[in-house]
Amino acid sequence: MKIQKVGARPFLVAGTAMITALAGMTGPARAGENYGQYSLFAERSAGQHWADGQVGGQWAWKPLSSTTSEISWGDPKAWPPDYAEKFVRDGDWLMLDGWRGNGTYYTVRVTEEQIGDATCGNLRTFATSGQQHYVKWDIPAQGYCLKAWGTITEQSSGKVVDFGHTQIWSPPAPCSNRYLGAKTCVKQWESWWDNQGEPGKPITRKLERDQYIARGLGMAFKIQQYFPKDWLSEARSYWHW
Repeated sequence: MKIQKVGARPFLVAGTAMITALAGMTGPARAGENYGQYSLFAERSAGQHWADGQVGGQWAWKPLSSTTSEISWGDPKAWPPDYAEKFVRDGDWLMLDGWRGNGTYYTVRVTEEQIGDATCGNLRTFATSGQQHYVKWDIPAQGYCLKAWGTITEQSSGKVVDFGHTQIWSPPAPCSNRYLGAKTCVKQWESWWDNQGEPGKPITRKLERDQYIARGLGMAFKIQQYFPKDWLSEARSYWHW
């Protein structure tokens, strides 16, 4: 599924290429780990995940500088896609600046961000403007919750969409899938809301899912979607390009 709408994000898509599976890394959580060691944010890394006996999606990181990288999600029959999310490392955080697609760029800017514990309790506001704080770079020993509200602006038209995004990041733990066996993953639970197509209306839920990101391998080790429908996809191969 690829979504080509303002304010929507193509979380579940497919991809192509000659594939070389990488040997995974497994074991207990390690002190001093960072998000880059799991996502491979700073490397020309890529992978495919499969669902229902066929390719369910492909992704690839493309570093633009020592602190900036784009991740594309697309159809293997039409690779590379025009869609890519842009992330920037800023000190202790990886920030989401926006994404390109449909021949334009969409900026993400927050109006409020909160951080709390792994149950989304003890929330406190820590930002009211700027790029979205997407994930802590250094992985803490305890899980944490991030809530963001703001706007997505289509640069070609000025059209604005309101959004809400809640994430719960869990520390490294054992994980497994049917193709690659046991690894170590950080887990991201997220719920995405927006008012795409209904400007001025309240935001409504568009997506809810878990994503497991494997140490030394990268994104989409396992994706368990809960909304808008149940859907499971698991990584089958990873490579560098």
